[in-house]
Amino acid sequence: MSAVLPTGPQAAIIAFAIRFRGIVAALACVLVAYGVYALGRAKYDVFPEFAPPQVSIQTEAVGLTPEQVEILVTRPIENAISGVPGVQTLRSTSIQGLSVVTVFFDASSDIYRDRQVVAERLAAAAQQLPQGVQPPIMTPLTSSTSRMLVVGLTSQTRSLMDLRTVADWTVRLRLLAVPGVASVTVFGGDKRSIQVQVHPDELIRYNLTLNDVLNVARRSTGVRGAGFVDTRNQRIVFQTEGQSLKPDDIARTVLLSRGAASITLGNVADVVDAPEPPIGGASIQGGPGVVLNVAEQYAADTLKVTQKVEAALEELRPALEADGITIHSDLFRPANFINTATGNVRDSLILGGVLVIVVLFLFLFDLRTAAIS
Repeated sequence: MSAVLPTGPQAAIIAFAIRFRGIVAALACVLVAYGVYALGRAKYDVFPEFAPPQVSIQTEAVGLTPEQVEILVTRPIENAISGVPGVQTLRSTSIQGLSVVTVFFDASSDIYRDRQVVAERLAAAAQQLPQGVQPPIMTPLTSSTSRMLVVGLTSQTRSLMDLRTVADWTVRLRLLAVPGVASVTVFGGDKRSIQVQVHPDELIRYNLTLNDVLNVARRSTGVRGAGFVDTRNQRIVFQTEGQSLKPDDIARTVLLSRGAASITLGNVADVVDAPEPPIGGASIQGGPGVVLNVAEQYAADTLKVTQKVEAALEELRPALEADGITIHSDLFRPANFINTATGNVRDSLILGGVLVIVVLFLFLFDLRTAAIS
């Protein structure tokens, strides 16, 4: 009695693999090589891009109430953006001095094209905003998780104003130069400002107004072109010098001249270095400090960008420590979650492969067959 040969798709595949085993082995090697190549170019993030394409628009309107911001700023921007192709939802928030409009697009749309069209509409809408309102700006394009690293600055010898100045003008600018970083937001500390604290009684005494003080203060801190003079042989360009950046220099600015006497800003006001009114704060390990939130660009590799940012911080560390400033670069590091997750997957694959080999060996009692299987 002859044996019946198996039939069906599975039997056909097995027969093809046995007959053309060289081709099957070559295809398997190509597949493994492609997998290794794709693994080396893979981009890692804490979460996939789950948020729909969106554009956030922020407009500063200093001095306006929430009702005025809604009527004079938010609504004109919404009217200009509502006709953009692909817009699904518009959401807005109007608070004192600030308008935030978020535009959500269709999931299949190109976010870069959407931002370009929105920028064109905003350029036209900016002409309709009241005088004194800043031009609307689009926030940087970031990933869904956005926050890639949280860095802290503390010091036992430097003031919070010094920390904030270093964070704004040294650390932040260096981190923005790292490829893959979208934005660096600074919280906490005292933001330095030169304040002209006017004495009303002195203004009345000299018959001056706040506008007089404001105009003189602007001129003393501004940089303006001085023009040029054409001669027969060349054009001579004049350059102004003496921009006042210190309170004492600004206080000596002449406000009014009466005969041989001059009235300066220091006669009618106190010109001092003082922090701006705070709108938030930061605490590092229970103590005051400055926090920098580093956000990565859209579709960036979190692991690689984190390594580059940490390398930039290490470059700054010696100079900052010499000034008595300590960098805390590990307050929040999402790359740790990625390393833990990929490590768990690797360990699970290795353990699963070993268990499969052990089970097959126990059933077949053939180590070579178990390893091949």
